[in-house]
Amino acid sequence: MIASVNPFDGVTVKTFEPISDRELERRLDLAHRAFLAHRKTSFADRAAKLLEASRIIESEKSRFGALMTVEMGKTISAAEAEAKKCAWVCRYYAENGEQALAQKPIPTNASRSFVRYEPLGPVLAVMPWNFPFWQVFRFAAPALMAGNTGLLKHASNVPQCALAIEEIFLRAGFPEGVFQTLLIGSSKVAGVIADDRVAAVTLTGSEPAGRSVASHAGQHIKKTVLELGGSDPFIIMPSANLKDAVSTAVKARVINNGQSCIAAKRFIIADAIYDSCEREFVQQMRALKVGDPMDPSTELGPLATEQILADLEDQVQRAVSAGARLLTGGRRVSGGSLTYEPTALADVPRSSPVSCEEFFGPVAMLFRVKDAREAIEVANSTPFGLGASAWTQDPAEQQLFIEGIESGQVFINAMVASDPRVPFGGVKNSGYGRELGTPGIREFVNVKSIWVG
Repeated sequence: MIASVNPFDGVTVKTFEPISDRELERRLDLAHRAFLAHRKTSFADRAAKLLEASRIIESEKSRFGALMTVEMGKTISAAEAEAKKCAWVCRYYAENGEQALAQKPIPTNASRSFVRYEPLGPVLAVMPWNFPFWQVFRFAAPALMAGNTGLLKHASNVPQCALAIEEIFLRAGFPEGVFQTLLIGSSKVAGVIADDRVAAVTLTGSEPAGRSVASHAGQHIKKTVLELGGSDPFIIMPSANLKDAVSTAVKARVINNGQSCIAAKRFIIADAIYDSCEREFVQQMRALKVGDPMDPSTELGPLATEQILADLEDQVQRAVSAGARLLTGGRRVSGGSLTYEPTALADVPRSSPVSCEEFFGPVAMLFRVKDAREAIEVANSTPFGLGASAWTQDPAEQQLFIEGIESGQVFINAMVASDPRVPFGGVKNSGYGRELGTPGIREFVNVKSIWVG
């Protein structure tokens, strides 16, 4: 049984039966047949349909936002903003996809030589619950624009979001089979990857899930893109605009109720300004309005599942046992919802394993460093490398952070965020491959070299 359960009140909203093996076979065959036709359509035709998808999302953002909030607990304001961002990525690839995949002439001693970008086929997307629309659309918009078809295996706690996304593409005019949601359990994923009709796989999720999908795809020599976890550093140096830095730091920690791979998790602060930054950070965390995510004034809602909350409680307890100071929070909110108090920890021993783990909830760890070089050392002392934010007005320090931090993206004086115009992805245990931008649309294509003598 696949269930949609409201994490704020625990009410089961709707249940779904997983599709049968026979239906799964039908859908895989449909995806393949749809690809054979879709790959021959023009960029103009695909762009028109993506623009219509963008229009649908934009005009119905309140409906789609409410669906996200009910299924996984993000605040309604964040959910509606997520829907608008999905409309943006559809527009971006409608307007820029053809140029990104245009034939590229290459001067050689041939009479004519060039590179063609051709679609691969049906692509399986194994997607998480935390951004139930955005994670899917940032894969689907470029994949469909490139001429591929999409198969979505979404997280089991957001089935209504998964079905709504399929509905959007059908309403936008894409033929049946170009994008399909597969209501299947995780045990079926390996078989789908192994199927000869599936050309490639993309996954956003946990490190163990990424290892599993990459292993299965590797056995069948299929292209993969993995966007996994993060323990992103947020560095504040003395020359920074401290008011902006601290307020952004709080926002970067509690975005999506703290459940984001690129949320800032480790706050690395120069000794000269540490005490004042700690006081202001804690004060702003305490001032956050916690409550019903459907209330537009709520700033922090519940975590998505009981297991996520239990894991967060365990991490905080282990940090305190290792010697960390609890500055604020540290408990679940009473009342029955899956909400955890905005929490800040200081003096977490850098030698303890918990110091570089990913906290998937509103828990911040604060670290004191003497200078930019030590900040980089702390920032890199994790197996992850997804994103990093560094705050300084010193050009020399900015360059140190740009060159020295090991991550897929470094934001200077800004919060880490994904943007359709620039590539997104990580290094180390945060995964490989890129989404978004021109590199994103070129991940699932055959880069075909043509030589005419």
